[in-house]
Amino acid sequence: MPLPKPPTKRASRLEPTAFAASLAVSKNQAVPVAAHAPEKTSAPPLAPAAQATQAAPAVTRAMPNGNRRRSTSAAPAAPEMRAPANLALVAPTTSAAPLRPVAPPRPKAAKPKSNEAPKLFVLDTNVLMHDPMSLFRFEEHDIYLPMITLEELDGHKKGMTEVARNVRQVSRDLDTLAASLKSSTLEEMAKGLPLDSTGHREAGGKLFFQTQLIDTPLPQGLPQGKADNQILGVVQALKAQQPQREVVLVSKDINMRIKARALGLPAEDYRNDKTLEDSDLLYTGVQALPADFWERHGKTMESWQQGGITFYRISGPLVPSLLVNELIYLEAPGAAPLYAKVTEITGKTAVLRTLKDYGHQKNAVWGVTARNREQNFALNLLMDPECDFVTLTGTAGTGKTLMTLAAGLSQVLDERRYSEIIVTRVTVPVGEDIGFLPGTEEEKMGPWMGALDDNLEVLARGDSSAGEWGRAATNDLVRSKIKIKSLNFMRGRTFLNKYVIIDEAQNLTPKQMKTLITRAGPGTKIVCLGNLAQIDTPYLTEGSSGLTYAVDRFKGWAHSGHVTLARGERSRLADFASEVL
Repeated sequence: MPLPKPPTKRASRLEPTAFAASLAVSKNQAVPVAAHAPEKTSAPPLAPAAQATQAAPAVTRAMPNGNRRRSTSAAPAAPEMRAPANLALVAPTTSAAPLRPVAPPRPKAAKPKSNEAPKLFVLDTNVLMHDPMSLFRFEEHDIYLPMITLEELDGHKKGMTEVARNVRQVSRDLDTLAASLKSSTLEEMAKGLPLDSTGHREAGGKLFFQTQLIDTPLPQGLPQGKADNQILGVVQALKAQQPQREVVLVSKDINMRIKARALGLPAEDYRNDKTLEDSDLLYTGVQALPADFWERHGKTMESWQQGGITFYRISGPLVPSLLVNELIYLEAPGAAPLYAKVTEITGKTAVLRTLKDYGHQKNAVWGVTARNREQNFALNLLMDPECDFVTLTGTAGTGKTLMTLAAGLSQVLDERRYSEIIVTRVTVPVGEDIGFLPGTEEEKMGPWMGALDDNLEVLARGDSSAGEWGRAATNDLVRSKIKIKSLNFMRGRTFLNKYVIIDEAQNLTPKQMKTLITRAGPGTKIVCLGNLAQIDTPYLTEGSSGLTYAVDRFKGWAHSGHVTLARGERSRLADFASEVL
């Protein structure tokens, strides 16, 4: 019987990753043959030990049907060879292709970063005063604190203001980081303090303190004794000492950044406190359906009625773009409009519920009817007992306060759903402060609640059949159900079964917004009103406002809703002024 022909392809060699420390059975994986490798008819050379003990190795060929045929040889059988302990075992297979052993799993990198060197951020004092957690918000990059920054922090630690509390928290964090060192020598301090040693795993860089005097000449026009100029000198010296890495000044002070750029130093604003870079990207809570909505979703749509309300279950390409409690509408010429709210999203299907028409006089809320589509959406959210948190934004004159107050009075006095209305707002003046105000807490808050008085006057004037005495009695009853509270005394309180209105919420910081929302107890509804174009707090922007923060974080929650009111309904004068001024 003639012997079979030798193999025509060269066997693949094991890669370095195949030498694992532990034994593992590999899977059947075909190894592609390199296109540029020349074919050889001779078998690869064996190791010296194998050549001495194996004179005629057996050749295995694959048959067309997938079976294997082993050829015989007249030479004596080779003795058994033991595989090295560091090689992975290979399971038998019916495939003719050579196999590759399973590579051992690589350990997951702690922080996969780019090949570029981490940046060195020099923090201005106002960044730490603004956000005490800013030390841990720079990911893999390093932080450098000049000594003058620590001196300024020490000068602002006393008091009960928000800045003093932030400074004290920064001091505690710095003390914890310094205590994590084994010794307090200058050599160890110069190596940097790992920022993740206190449990903040998102911070992969190090913290460096200024441990030596840096003498860098600044331009003659800059006074050397000013703290900002000393920080600029430190940045300039670091840039000269470490040319291989990028040194960036981070400051909330616009003039500080301008001076740094004038000196040729890179400077940036602290942007981590901004929820959105552009206010146009803010969630509006309303989405218009495409004109071919019924054609694309009508075939698989299910509809039913329950309690006089129509429900639709849709599945299609629109579902991934929807959020729970998002308000949708479809207005097509010659067809009945659709106004609905997304109540449930399960997998690839969504359930829509039609809305109540508050634009009709029979559905008026405390005498107030909706004048446009967005007002109708807002009244549906305000009157929904399942919606615990509502945010309304819009320009001046869109009816935010009037609708919220009308919905509150209807649910407090008519439906008895809530026990009373609590109104609060931030006491930030538009111009100069008029000084201390006399009286009790409500009397001090009286001048700030002029918008509340104006809207109560509008609501009381709607009942013309009651007469003068009837309107006076109604006003007294309404006043008894409305409590005006100050933000300064909200810490530790719990509101049970209350209807809370937070007016001018655009002037709140994210921390203040969290403090107010967490005051809600069982059965409480919170409504936040604000105009992001009228921020009076000097250190807040549209992107960092607490109202923007709340809208972005609560979107998609089953018990919250948001509407951006677009059209003003106060007067033609107010609408024109909002557009052109």
